[in-house]
Parts: sequence; C-alpha cells; structure tokens
Amino acid sequence: MRVALDVSAVPEHVAGAGRYVVEIARRLPGRGVATTLVSRRDDADRWRNWSPDATVAPLVPTHRASRLASEAWRLGRSDVARSAEVWHAPHYTMPHSGSTPTVVTIHDLTFFTHPQWHEAAKVAFFRRAIRYAAAHAAALICVSERTARELAAHAPGTAPVVVAPHGVDFTRFTPVGANDGELLRAAGHDARRPYLLFVGTSEPRKGLDVLLDAFVRVAELDPDVELWLAGQAGWGESVDDALSRHAHARRVRRLGYVDEALLPALMRASRAVVYPSRAEGFGLPVLEAMACGSMVVTSADTVMAEVAGEAARLVTVGDADDLAAALGEALGADDAERRRRGAAAAARASLFTWDASLDHHLRAYEIAMGGGACAR
Repeated sequence: MRVALDVSAVPEHVAGAGRYVVEIARRLPGRGVATTLVSRRDDADRWRNWSPDATVAPLVPTHRASRLASEAWRLGRSDVARSAEVWHAPHYTMPHSGSTPTVVTIHDLTFFTHPQWHEAAKVAFFRRAIRYAAAHAAALICVSERTARELAAHAPGTAPVVVAPHGVDFTRFTPVGANDGELLRAAGHDARRPYLLFVGTSEPRKGLDVLLDAFVRVAELDPDVELWLAGQAGWGESVDDALSRHAHARRVRRLGYVDEALLPALMRASRAVVYPSRAEGFGLPVLEAMACGSMVVTSADTVMAEVAGEAARLVTVGDADDLAAALGEALGADDAERRRRGAAAAARASLFTWDASLDHHLRAYEIAMGGGACAR
C-alpha cells in the first residue's frame, strides 16, 4: 500500500490533533506502508527525524493561506499524489483536484454545534470543508463514536465512516517515571507544594473560566494548593485578564507550552489532572493522564466521559461548584485511595493504543481503494 499523508498543518508546538498526526506518521512505515509525508517546505527535517523510514516531500508553502490554496488546487495533481494509492488529509480539508482516493480525518463538529467557541472566519471555512469532505472523500475517519454521530447529524454525506480512537504513547505516559524529580527541577518547577494540573490550549471551549472560578473555592479551603496551567495561548478571553481579577492569582502558575519529555512527569506529580472542557473530538490529555496513573477530573456527557469510563471523576459541564467539590475530593484522598484510582485509570487507558488506531486507519485506506464496505 502506498499512502501520502499530508502533515503540513502540524504547528511548531505539537498538541491535540498535531500529536495524532505525528503518531500516525511515526507508525505507518512499520506496518509495511510505503509512506510519503507531505510537509511544508521549511519543515522537512523535523519529519525525517520523527519518521525516518518514511519519504518526506516538502511541497507545501509555509504561509497558511498559501498552504490551503496549494492543498485545494495543486497537491491533488502532484507527482506524489499520482503515485500514491491513498491520500490522507488528517485535518478536515482535502484536495479539490486530482483522482487519488482521499481519506479525511474529522476531529469534532463544534464548528456546527458551538460556533461561538471559534473565530467566525474559521467557522465558515471548516463548515464548508467538512461538508465537502463528507460528499467527496473516499472515506472519512472520525476520532470517536461521538464525532461520528455528530457528523451524521450536522454534515451527512456519502463517504463511508471509520471510527479510529486515539491511543497513548506508553513509552512516555506510564505510572512510574525514572527521573521525574530531576526533570521538574531542571524545568524550574517545585513540586513540593500540591498542585492541580490543566493541560490544553487556552480557548473558550476548554472551560478555563470554570476552572478558575472553581479554584477560588478550592484555594479558600486549602492554603497550600496551586493551579498549574500548561498549554499554549489560543484565542478568546485572555487568561491573564481573568487572573488580574482572581482572588488567588499568585497561586496560579502559567507554564506555557510544555515539552513532551516533561509532560508525563507533571501529570504524575500532580494531585489531579483537571480537564473541564465543554466539548472535544476526543480529549487526548485525559487519556494520557490516565495512562500516568493520575487522578483525573473531567466533564460528564462528553467524549471524555466515554474515554474515561468509571476511571475519572466526572463533573457537570460549566458547573464551578461541582468542579470545586471534585477537586476537593482529589486533594483530600489518602495514599491508598490515590493508588486505587490511579491503577483503575491506567487499566482503562491501556485499552487505547496507537496500534489499534492504526488498524482502523488501514481499514479506511482499504475502503478508499475499493477494498470493502464500511461498518463501524
């Protein structure tokens, strides 16, 4: 099988959907797939390091507008596309020209269900892109059953759908780390004080406003606990603005983007990883934290609840009081309770592997090539 994977949308700092693309790119050659990674022109070296057994084709302009135009009208007619049996577009959009069967990954449908969480220009663009993919792709990959249901409700089309849940890199996200203390100290983090950890890009749907409200209540009851916010800046209300009005701002630490080697150590050393997002396509930080044996607090009635099962404490979306109560429980848990809940979380996370995800991707490629019908 010959697959061209478009990796050109992955930013410098890898997170979320970018992490998904990296993990698929790393693993495809090991499954006997002749893999070509179509990168930005200035980004080839990074992909050669990440996936040394793949071929890298640096065809894509660096500027975003030029990159999208190139994908729509040039890449599908490129020599790389013509020589591939499948073109995989892993971030909603796909070529509008060319004859190579295309598989498109759909991460979430919040552009339809909650447009207020996104910039208006992106809403219009990605709604068109998703509808186009649903009508023209040879197959679609949805990262969760919830995304597949919402796709059918809001952008139904003719393309067959394969559900391919994300996995965990179990070489990094493990319950025990060999040198966590050293890593934390080297990064300037003092983990002797108890802290709650949030991981995610700052944007409206992530629930940071609710978390900061909940932390007021938690901090009033616990004079030592801190809140650590890991992740890059997004858009919407500034966290800095919110902190300027926060009663316990001095106990909230902004870590910014966290290097992938440090993130598991931060999760393991935390009293709990809290991910109060209002909606996601998958919610990868929840799964990664569970693989670390962390106590996890996340949102009920979301895909994170489907992923976590009974291994996380689930709270009502948008309810700061409920979130504060759950965080208080996590802080008050004794060592035996923490071990019990950590073991349950790690056991649940073990069900989600990148190898299993790749099996589903290979099935989607076969469907695109005409190798069989899709039954989710």
